[in-house]
Amino acid sequence: MAVPEELAFDPWDPAFVADPYPAYAELRAKGRVHWFEPTDQWLVPHHADVSALLRDRRLGRTYLHRFSHEEFGRTPPPPEHEPFHTLNDHGMLDLEPPDHTRIRRLVSKAFTPRTVERLKPYVERLAGELVDGLVKAGGGDLLRDVAEPLPVAVIAEMLGIPEADRGPLRPWSADICGMYELNPSQAAAEKAVRASVEFSEYLRELIAERRKEPGDDLISGLIAAHDQDDRLTEQEMISTCVLLLNAGHEATVNATVNGWWALFRNPEQLTALRADHSLIPSAVEELMRYDTPLQLFERWVLDEIEIDGTVVPRGAEIAMLFGSANHDPAVFTDPEHLDLTRRDNPHISFSAGIHYCIGAPLARIELAASMGALLEKAPNLALGQEPRRKPNFVIRGLEGLVVEVR
Repeated sequence: MAVPEELAFDPWDPAFVADPYPAYAELRAKGRVHWFEPTDQWLVPHHADVSALLRDRRLGRTYLHRFSHEEFGRTPPPPEHEPFHTLNDHGMLDLEPPDHTRIRRLVSKAFTPRTVERLKPYVERLAGELVDGLVKAGGGDLLRDVAEPLPVAVIAEMLGIPEADRGPLRPWSADICGMYELNPSQAAAEKAVRASVEFSEYLRELIAERRKEPGDDLISGLIAAHDQDDRLTEQEMISTCVLLLNAGHEATVNATVNGWWALFRNPEQLTALRADHSLIPSAVEELMRYDTPLQLFERWVLDEIEIDGTVVPRGAEIAMLFGSANHDPAVFTDPEHLDLTRRDNPHISFSAGIHYCIGAPLARIELAASMGALLEKAPNLALGQEPRRKPNFVIRGLEGLVVEVR
């Protein structure tokens, strides 16, 4: 795909995907907003603008609450993609008030600080068991053996998905998330549609079971809410469960392996962390800033806005570059330097505004638990082989991270 020569931004170039941060510096130097024809989007690279736009109600995750596709000047998605869009468009991440408010109010009850804190012993015990297995084997793939199973198990436990049913969750999630990349291929769309159908069918059956035999899990709680005043439709329940499963582990998995890969590339920081485990909380924040697991987040322009003298019309799409914002020297001192002691760290890896990540407190507990278990039980953890970066740009991660326990 042809990319304008004047922009260093090229999300289909493996070299750019491997290290987009120098290109982001060029984008920031060239201005506050850039038209990017290949994706029909306006790129916004500065922290102050991204932070403000995430809170700006003239933008929205959807426009269908106010306009039809035709009124908004957009082509409806192909009919064969309908299962994906039905699933995606009824989750609170892609809804605006009042539907977003109603669903988030219900789900937030499962993510109160007290509820999340009660999960901490379970998360820490599971992280310890997973790391014990890695140590016993003398090493392995940190992604497959620790980073992936931990958050998948935690969110599945919250939802009440039986352990025997959890195998397909991560593949379904990966296939659905393929549609969040820029200009996804037909093959990616087909995989996302198939996963959407299979995931929805599974959850429809599980919801029917929970109606007959409620438990103390989140699905049972959503059913109870449906039967009272808040009235979630069955589709909203299914979409909410899929969103929680996808968002509840996708970023955490990638933050874990991106973080450890960054530590291995910055041995002086890893040495400092090994010497002082009290750095874990600030290390979690800094690693999420340094190599952001979600690089780009999109918003529709519902009412015309102006950025630095450039009028962005209604119907346009804004692409907010989280990875660039998190490396903005106007906000972060020496942003290209990994500093686990960084105290002033207003990164936006969890977004902001009404769509701020509802699971951020849980993600922090999971990241801290796995890091603490690895530091304690595998103090000499070493890189086994150079990892391969996933080809995806928007959701940034590794194919795997092979480590040795020495």
